Amino acid sequence: MPAHEHTAGGGALEALLPALALSAAVGAYLLLAHRARRRNPALGWSRRRTTWFLTGTLLLGMALLPPVAPLAHEDFRGHMVQHMLIGMYAPLALVLAAPVTLLLRTLPAARGRQLTAVLHSPAARVIAHPWVALMLSTGSLAVLYFTPLYNATTGSPAAHWLLHAHFLLSGWLFAHAIAGPDPAPSRPGVRARLVCLGVAIAAHAVISQLMYGGFWVDIHAPISEVKGGAEIMYYGGDIAELLLAAALVATWRTDRPRRTPRSPVAPQEMSASA
Repeated sequence: MPAHEHTAGGGALEALLPALALSAAVGAYLLLAHRARRRNPALGWSRRRTTWFLTGTLLLGMALLPPVAPLAHEDFRGHMVQHMLIGMYAPLALVLAAPVTLLLRTLPAARGRQLTAVLHSPAARVIAHPWVALMLSTGSLAVLYFTPLYNATTGSPAAHWLLHAHFLLSGWLFAHAIAGPDPAPSRPGVRARLVCLGVAIAAHAVISQLMYGGFWVDIHAPISEVKGGAEIMYYGGDIAELLLAAALVATWRTDRPRRTPRSPVAPQEMSASA
């Protein structure tokens, strides 16, 4: 796999831009969280959500900054670590931060209605459906690694950043569709989402095993690196999907309506009815 040739200035700029973007995202989220607490002190904003957002941006920083980013240009195993962080772990943390809910609580009423209309639009319903999100995230891995597409991205910085954007957005969509706390009008029931998650786990395992065995893969890298990357994909993907399953169960338990206990019948009422 050809390594990217970066000058010292280009390497510094490539590290500086993601750091600035992530810092700006953290600043914006913290500002909105402060506004949400000030606008409605009784409701406030969960510090747990804020912690999830900080965790997600930290994971993105680990993926986009040294030492992982330079390693991803030189070693397929580094690329796979970067892919796991950008496409699976960071999106889950960012989804659990509920950024859309935070926006709805802080936007003016007119803008909030506009955002709600976008979330309920037919296009948003289709894109945010679990099976569509599955095809965009897990399904695209077969296209990436079983065609010349991956090798093409290694020679183009622009294509490399587009690949990062695809990993992040598709991973965010899938995590949101399965277990996101934000509004999702087209989200099916828990059983359907569990089936979708099971298919994602199986597909992820099959792709990584085919990669490890060298079947149909089109990756210009040493065999040891390809096998190492396949192992990272297999075990790292299992852990990420188990975390997503745990988030689904936690969200389901939180959203379940609580049954009001029946009031006990007084002894006088029992004797009267008898």
